Amino acid sequence: MAVCEADADPVGASRDAALLGVMYSCGLRRSETVALDVGDYSGSDEIRRESVPGLPDENPGGELRVRQSKGRRDRTVWVSNGAALALLDWLSLRGTKPGPLFLPISRTGQIVHRRLTDQAVLYLLRRRADEAGIRNVTPHDLRRSMISDMLDAGIDLATVQRVAGHASPQTTARYDRRDDRAKRRASEALNLPYSGRTSR
Repeated sequence: MAVCEADADPVGASRDAALLGVMYSCGLRRSETVALDVGDYSGSDEIRRESVPGLPDENPGGELRVRQSKGRRDRTVWVSNGAALALLDWLSLRGTKPGPLFLPISRTGQIVHRRLTDQAVLYLLRRRADEAGIRNVTPHDLRRSMISDMLDAGIDLATVQRVAGHASPQTTARYDRRDDRAKRRASEALNLPYSGRTSR
């Protein structure tokens, strides 16, 4: 995200930051991301940058309807915080013309009104990762990271499962990359009411 913010090309940087932000924060697959239309996002009109510094009263963002995802199930996810701001920046450049939410950008920096391909998403992620010095990254790593980060933040498995669009909680649990620190914190959350004989 820092690489996108530092890019001198506002169109490409805004599109890439918004796309990567939405993929990570909503746990979207590549195919789900390129299938999004502008009309699937509710909230672009309500977000105003003036109300955002420090995110004082209200978290900016809106609902994003993911249609016909894997298993042909629709689901609703939320775009919040930095992902919502990145999406607002992109929409301010893209405009609200109906059609795909994320569009290709020509070599001359012009927005082309047609749908991105799955392969284009892979290419732009790898390009941004190379610029940031990150190796061996795939679009699915963003989804894996979202699931693990939400679980690490204490979000319950059932909620994370619904955000990810998994049919089974066992599928979601397989994405959990947390280590022994998470298990230790979980153990420390329990408090057995015993003060110990030697402490008396």
